[in-house]
Amino acid sequence: MSSPIRRLCHWGPIAVLGIIKLITWSMVHLMGMWWPPHESLGAALHAAMFLGLAASTLYYFLQALLEGPGFVPLGWKPENETDTDYLQYCTVCKGYKAPRSHHCRKCGYCIKKMDHHCPWINCCVGHANHSYFTLFLISAVLGCFHASIVLSICLYHAINRLWYIHHGTGQEPMIYLTLTTLLLTLLATGMAIGVVLAVGTLLYLQVRGIVRNRTTIEDWIIDKAVCRREEQGLPPFVFPYDLGWKKNVYLLFHGSQYDGIRWPVVDGCGEYDLTVEQRAQKADKRSRARLYTASRAYSGRWLPLVAFPRAALAPPCTDEPRLPLRRGQPLRATRQRRHWLFGEKLTEAGEGVRGARGWFPRAAATPTAATPPPARGPGPAPRAHKHKPE
Repeated sequence: MSSPIRRLCHWGPIAVLGIIKLITWSMVHLMGMWWPPHESLGAALHAAMFLGLAASTLYYFLQALLEGPGFVPLGWKPENETDTDYLQYCTVCKGYKAPRSHHCRKCGYCIKKMDHHCPWINCCVGHANHSYFTLFLISAVLGCFHASIVLSICLYHAINRLWYIHHGTGQEPMIYLTLTTLLLTLLATGMAIGVVLAVGTLLYLQVRGIVRNRTTIEDWIIDKAVCRREEQGLPPFVFPYDLGWKKNVYLLFHGSQYDGIRWPVVDGCGEYDLTVEQRAQKADKRSRARLYTASRAYSGRWLPLVAFPRAALAPPCTDEPRLPLRRGQPLRATRQRRHWLFGEKLTEAGEGVRGARGWFPRAAATPTAATPPPARGPGPAPRAHKHKPE
């Protein structure tokens, strides 16, 4: 579990701090010439509004990073021993995955109510920092939208300064920029517009998930549940955590009332309904898996130009790991691309222990005639576990 200080020492947080500093410096520098805050109340309020947005962006960014997502305790298991039939087991953390939690390969732990791993805060967005992360996005989009307008106007005045001197009314603000400040202002303007577009899109996706009380991962699970149940003729899946948009938003900003392990659910649903559906999906996935044997060694390089040139020219667009291979190793593949397979090494310890996983070139493995061993079923049907009010 990385310390908050170590999380800061990463290219993502450093880049965010640099962008905040650049845009704030450009705004302060140009507002003093375009609309000096000491000249009128309106100018002072304008400057205070931007500085407030800049300060809130920095504050909520640091809070999301330093607070962290909230980790499921190592070796966790439910109080009721029979509830383990509904849960997935994490072989890395040596414990059961709590409802809505998922293991993050980069953080190295199971994350409570995991949404996604964000490189900009160098940790996951989860139960403990989701509200801070959302407020960070809101502040960043509003502040950069404000900055993009002001900086664009100031750049226009600076570029056309000579025209205003000779043909203006004399009331226009004079913006003086050196070559260095001009380049920095252009960079800040581009950064501000980029943040509005990119982070604004992320904010939209986050708000859409918040009002439905779904994480990014749960959206994916629900999409697969719809397809799986239609194919198998099963009743539609009811997402157990959507309590209505008002209650969902309340839960986001009052999440400290809950421990991140037990959550209120819709009437008629059980607290393990989602985990049982996940287990069923993984059982289907394993039943469709194909067995391979490594026919050639693979070093694990992302671009194996010499050994596997075709695979190197068409790598999978993902940051998932690559899987080094030795000749003769048994493998189970669950996903495929034209020149790549994603799977895991089969271990002698049996089905309960998962081997290393990752992508490897299709040309490095040959299919095995044997069919995969039957996967463990999703467990018994869930009982309706009512949530007890706090």
